Amino acid sequence: MWQFADINPAVLHTDTGRSWHSAEIIKIEHPVRGDDTRAWGPPFARHVRGKGTESPGESAYFLSVNRNKKSLALSFASPSGQRILHELAATSDILVENYLPNTLSKYSLDYATLHALNPSLIYTSITGYGQTGPYSSRAGYDVMVEAEMGLMHITGPRDGPPVKVGVAVTDLTTGLYASNNIMAALLARARTGKGQHLDVALSDCQVATLTNIASSCLISGEPDSGRWGTSHPSIVPYRSFKTRDGDILLGGGNDRLYGILCDKLGKPEWKTDERFNTNSVRVANRVHLEALIEAETRTRTTKEWLELLEGSGMPYAAVNDVQATMSHEHVLARNMVKEIEHPTCGLMKLVNTPVKFSHSEPSIRTAPPTLGQHTDEILGDILGMSHGEIGKLKEEGVVA
Repeated sequence: MWQFADINPAVLHTDTGRSWHSAEIIKIEHPVRGDDTRAWGPPFARHVRGKGTESPGESAYFLSVNRNKKSLALSFASPSGQRILHELAATSDILVENYLPNTLSKYSLDYATLHALNPSLIYTSITGYGQTGPYSSRAGYDVMVEAEMGLMHITGPRDGPPVKVGVAVTDLTTGLYASNNIMAALLARARTGKGQHLDVALSDCQVATLTNIASSCLISGEPDSGRWGTSHPSIVPYRSFKTRDGDILLGGGNDRLYGILCDKLGKPEWKTDERFNTNSVRVANRVHLEALIEAETRTRTTKEWLELLEGSGMPYAAVNDVQATMSHEHVLARNMVKEIEHPTCGLMKLVNTPVKFSHSEPSIRTAPPTLGQHTDEILGDILGMSHGEIGKLKEEGVVA
């Protein structure tokens, strides 16, 4: 995977008259198969117009992470492809790649080569295990790093096997660490004029996100306390409980909140019961208290409990599936689902950008691209190639 970004500091948002920062992102893909995630389905959004209506369509996975990008279908196995990437790198602000260390040297696309062409380039390498260390030559997928670096061991039911998180959380946090530090490198470049090589490893980011669990092990010298399901090792009650028709998560994070829960459950006497009247004794009597609570929560539906707890001041939440989340009233009120027009699949819904700005208005500006959708535009408009030159590259299989 390759991506270039050119930062444009003053794109005018015509709806508000305010200027905001954006980047033109060019995604480099294999000219035949494209990004691997294009095949990660079902489900697929079917093509309803243009070429390829007989194909499965665009994978939901690919669509989820590729909006606001342009696709250049290019093979850098040939010298012609390498020259094109050199030209793009010479005028780009940021490059992101995720090949094994030293893989790109044989194509003259390594940091040293591109830094010589563009000393201000911020070259970001995202790998499983980093550019150094005994595991640096290993390929790394999210789930392997979750296992190797502790997350899987602390995830899952108390007496069950280790499980992975439901989404590729290590990939996601690594992307967030990468983007945050790219911003830091841009600020440093504004002062020094120099670009940098950012070495971003899934393994490092996973270790960092163990946060308080890692700190507990380092400070105590003891093993972690294992898997807790939805429970908290140090707070009771703080977990999901069965209702008549589903599950609800209740957070009695201190004695006051526990008291509110007792009142709402119709069990005010639990507040003064010596087995439960402080958090420390509730932790000691966790199994008994949680069984008593669940006996009560099973008497009503989730909706009934939500209505009963509304306005109480105690943290609580229904345990929703993803489809229910996508139609949740708060999700819709926060404009987190956006309908866009895709060039070949027509109207589709995508998850919107989550951060709201007071002056700017980030948005899904363009739909995820089809393979090679912008090849002619990038080669012609950015690199100044003629139609004839582009046609020759397509005949040679360098671009598509």
